[in-house]
Amino acid sequence: MPVEPSSFPPPANAAGPDDPTEATPGGGRVPEIRQQASEIIEAVLSASAPEQAAAREQLRQCLAAHPDRPEAALLEHLIALGALTEFPPRGRGDEPEDGRATSSGPGGSVHSRIEAVLQDRMLLTAFQPICDLSTGEVVGAQALTRFLGDTANQPADWFAEARDARLGSDLEFAAMESALAAARILPAHLYVTLKLSPSTCLDPLLPGFLEESALAPARLVLELTEALTREQPAALLTALAPLRRSGVRLAIDHAGSYVTSIRHIRQLRPDIIKLDRDLVAGIATDPIHSSLCEAMIGFAEHIGAVVIAQGIETRAELAAVTGLGATTGQGYLLGAPTTRPEDWNRWTPAARSLTKPDGSLRS
Repeated sequence: MPVEPSSFPPPANAAGPDDPTEATPGGGRVPEIRQQASEIIEAVLSASAPEQAAAREQLRQCLAAHPDRPEAALLEHLIALGALTEFPPRGRGDEPEDGRATSSGPGGSVHSRIEAVLQDRMLLTAFQPICDLSTGEVVGAQALTRFLGDTANQPADWFAEARDARLGSDLEFAAMESALAAARILPAHLYVTLKLSPSTCLDPLLPGFLEESALAPARLVLELTEALTREQPAALLTALAPLRRSGVRLAIDHAGSYVTSIRHIRQLRPDIIKLDRDLVAGIATDPIHSSLCEAMIGFAEHIGAVVIAQGIETRAELAAVTGLGATTGQGYLLGAPTTRPEDWNRWTPAARSLTKPDGSLRS
């Protein structure tokens, strides 16, 4: 059941007829993102490391081109940065005596690189739209972390190395701080999913941290991104109970990708179950993937959870997961991650629909 291209939300990098960066959906200014960009720029320019001199000069040129718009200057800096990385590439196979991985460049250990990111808040938040598959409207936004000046490494590598350096929760809290600040200018009807490890969800600082954010609890989704140990589900039930009573929702990521995921879902009773990309890939032609997804969707319905199909990249995958009963989804077909506020401002209720007037899927 192919779906018409016009059924989808506009691409995340689509240019509009004008520049809506200056306004929120309600027409107001966006001082938060401007202040966030200014603080990041100040941190970059105040650094003194010689190996960062070229990147600092490149940023100054962007500021000269956009003297009154730090957010535009920072975006142009990130796009133009290319090979001018703030941090040297990670080394592979080099292990110091204390067991921590080192980088191969002049920046020293991974531990010091992560500490530099934490000290100077050298990160940004990208959001990827989560869509209602029956209407095509954007209903949520996945918060994803991007590291300033690093074009070589995946964000997952940073978080993995932070855990190895015993800085995992520090980096996750910094990423949450960035995400919650940026989320203030998202359209007000969107919920925001925050990727967190079980250990960070168990951190006693988390409830106060979320309470201080400007987002209502009903707009917050805590997304567990790692397999749990045997002891963690019971501890998470207790620790997260007050937050969930206030309206914060819980999501389980990578559902179906590891053997114990079903047991953990039964124990935690999450509000949202996210189907792993490995299950969605090729679902239109692989009967095993189709059967597994169908079973997971049925299980979610049984416990009252919403299913989000992740990594939807083709029309065939979209039609397949929709036909199996998935109600929401995300992926590059529906919208790529973006750090641009003007893209976020377009995620208002859409006039276009995935369905015909009679409610059937468009062919």
